[in-house]
Amino acid sequence: QVQLVESGGGLVQAGGSLRLSCAASGRTFSSYGMGWFRQTPGKEREFVAAISVNGGSTYYVDVVKGRFTISRDNAKNMVYLQMNSLKPEDTAVYYCAAASDYLGSSYYQGYEYDWWGQGTQVTVSS
Repeated sequence: QVQLVESGGGLVQAGGSLRLSCAASGRTFSSYGMGWFRQTPGKEREFVAAISVNGGSTYYVDVVKGRFTISRDNAKNMVYLQMNSLKPEDTAVYYCAAASDYLGSSYYQGYEYDWWGQGTQVTVSS
């Protein structure tokens, strides 16, 4: 069983930055593909970013490319999402997710992930 705990959300003005963190339990964190998703009320959960087990490959939804950066520190069992140039439409609850195996071509699909955090709220004011 893997537990994921997100932190770093909050209220920020448009154009500002936030850094989300996700702390993972488990001895085999370095074998988990990791992802970030977000959801707003009444909408489907949306893929944001993903990172391969060794950090060598990263993936982003088009609307955040060039603004968000996903990274991981396997020594600390941590994954991060640096969010710059935030826009009001980035407002959502952000979830960290872990896949028990290498991420395949469906890295953007929620069913690829086995464990989820409780989420952290990000609110961007205009």
